[in-house]
Amino acid sequence: MPSARTLMLADTEITRIGLGTNRLRNTPENVEFIRQAAAAGIGMVDTAHTYTDGQSEATIGEAHPDGVVVATKGGYHPGTGSREALSAQIEESLRRLRTETIDLYYLHRVDPETPLEESLGTIAEYRDRGQIRNVGLSEVDIEQLERGRQVVPIAAVQNRYNLAERAHEEVVDHCAEQGIAFVPFFPLHGTDTPAVAEIAARHGAAPQQVALAWLLARSPAMLPIPGTLSLDHLKQNLAALDLELSDHEVDALKGER
Repeated sequence: MPSARTLMLADTEITRIGLGTNRLRNTPENVEFIRQAAAAGIGMVDTAHTYTDGQSEATIGEAHPDGVVVATKGGYHPGTGSREALSAQIEESLRRLRTETIDLYYLHRVDPETPLEESLGTIAEYRDRGQIRNVGLSEVDIEQLERGRQVVPIAAVQNRYNLAERAHEEVVDHCAEQGIAFVPFFPLHGTDTPAVAEIAARHGAAPQQVALAWLLARSPAMLPIPGTLSLDHLKQNLAALDLELSDHEVDALKGER
């Protein structure tokens, strides 16, 4: 059977394929693209304060995609996890996204200059005020995740993970055990291998679809966010929800690095 098409992000059921927008610029065409992406059935639009100098958030805010979880992030650069800096970024993201409540807000990186607890404490204050609905962490290990959960409930973890890069295997499993969504970024890396090509040919699928299907089979908590500016590619990515890999194929890809 294909993997389940949805998962729970905190108390919200969403489709297990999202859209990454780190190249999204604010043009009329891209505003319409975001609306069409939402209509096509993606579960999440993922952005960040830093993406395209704020144009990504502004485009999503103008599009106002209905029925989709909008996730953004702040505190990417060293020193920006402080209360003052992070608060300023959250306020700016709220304005750009044209919303009173951000669905999911990640601490983009653990700030080497600020205790994790202080950064998350700032985000928690916005959550308590209803301006952030759910909180996430990005590029963290299990110890950091558990420290974070002592401050505020964590709904999602976004780490780099794909067929070729699997340093976070233990985090993937821990998230599944704890009911936390695992959102892999750069999910399509590592598709140029003989095993992927063979499986794709067998199914009449694109290599990218095979990579996504493998991620979905890897963990029930997995929610990939492949980036694209093409509606055709987005629909191709969504079709991976229905791609059934055999246990043998999953194991064959697991051995690929």
